[in-house]
Amino acid sequence: MSDTPVLRLSGISKRFGPLRANDDISFDLKRGEVIALLGENGAGKTTLMNILFGHYVADAGTVEAFGEPLPPGDPRAALDAGIGMVHQHFTLADNMTVQENIALGTQSLWRARLDRASVRQRIAQLSADFGLAVDPAATVSTLSVGERQRVEILKALYRDARILILDEPTAVLTPAETDALFRTLKLLVAKGLSIIFISHKLHEVMAVSDRVLVLRAGRLVGECETASTDRKELAALMVGQEVKPAEVSPANVGAPLLVLEGVSTAPYNGAALDDVSLTLSAGEITGLAGVSGNGQAALAALIAGTQRATGGRISVAGREVAGWSPRVALDHGVARIPEDRHAVGTIGDMSVTENVIAERYGSPRFSRMGFLDWKAARHFAEKIIADYDVKCPSPEARIRLLSGGNMQKLILGRALDPEPAVILASQPTRGLDVGAVAYVHRMLLAARERGAAVLLISEDLEEILALSDRIIVMSKGRLSTPSARGERSIRELGELMAGHSGERSDAA
Repeated sequence: MSDTPVLRLSGISKRFGPLRANDDISFDLKRGEVIALLGENGAGKTTLMNILFGHYVADAGTVEAFGEPLPPGDPRAALDAGIGMVHQHFTLADNMTVQENIALGTQSLWRARLDRASVRQRIAQLSADFGLAVDPAATVSTLSVGERQRVEILKALYRDARILILDEPTAVLTPAETDALFRTLKLLVAKGLSIIFISHKLHEVMAVSDRVLVLRAGRLVGECETASTDRKELAALMVGQEVKPAEVSPANVGAPLLVLEGVSTAPYNGAALDDVSLTLSAGEITGLAGVSGNGQAALAALIAGTQRATGGRISVAGREVAGWSPRVALDHGVARIPEDRHAVGTIGDMSVTENVIAERYGSPRFSRMGFLDWKAARHFAEKIIADYDVKCPSPEARIRLLSGGNMQKLILGRALDPEPAVILASQPTRGLDVGAVAYVHRMLLAARERGAAVLLISEDLEEILALSDRIIVMSKGRLSTPSARGERSIRELGELMAGHSGERSDAA
């Protein structure tokens, strides 16, 4: 690692209305160095990187790359300077091939045709050099999440990036895909690239970074060598105090509230349900573990009412319910915290107020004689903002301007405010910082304590083991027999997730 800075940010400040997103931030990045950028959701990390990459213009401050000033608000200048960015939410054209996505924008529109042979050869060389195996002829829509991320990294490398910004790169990856990414990062650094690694996962920060910068409320509050710190110290720096995990008391399990009997579905996001039986009982958290793409999305969609069953029965509080739909699910007290808060949890260009009433705008609480009661809606939005400590400019702000964590807090408040009987929590802490994770866990446990039935769907085994009273594994659209917390080891659960145990997946 060289001591010569390849990147220098000096006095960067940025406001969005009354919200100060960045406040006088300065730091350097050296050649061959990995800097981890830590901070709570809404601390200003993504805003800072968007300024660096030219998506936003800073109110004050300067950016230099390789000793030359970068013009503000010019992504092309950032690309030409050798800066590449892999966003948390990928920016790929699903209907185009890998090769076409990588080459897009690299050749003049006036060029008669794309030199596909040379593009393919360059992609093959980069793939071999950095362990980024992907089929150049594959259509992006057919790729897994991990493969799509490889395409994003190849896009940056194809443009000769020497500085790579990775925004929450492991938020949607499986453990195996995360390990593969880390191997790639080591190869990149060995070739002299410099990396800014934005993450909430402290164990990953400790594993891959040389230096850690911590942002809080838009300010740089800490900087240290990774080797001289630990996860506990970093967590305290992020939130301003010691982070204590949620305490889990023994469950007081009550009557069944939602029962699926022999339910099957058509394929949904890659997998179908196959003769699935599941009971969710009052006062209990049922944890559903599994590798992504094994039917968890189909089960979540079924319970939420957005996917129809092709066979089997659904019962609520002991009575079979016909014509299951999103409205019927809501009317029977089923609340959802969806897996993808951007695609199905919110509508980005609608306001915070519009989003928090989106599932109940027709209820008497927000509607009078067929007209929306905007005063009541705004009051509800203000209540959620205050009760769940949501950082946002105002209830009228477009929700897409919020950080992922603050967006998730709004969804959590929207789901839990009516005190639902059944809570479908699908990947509820994905992409959240340690403080926000602890907060979500406390809210789910509080719901359990008042008698709600909670289905926790998560690819984070630590989360499943920490919160669940019963644990079930889903593999190839079927459920394992349930086990109590602590009954199965992590290794046994891992074997079930991989489908290697030989256990027949029957009723749960």
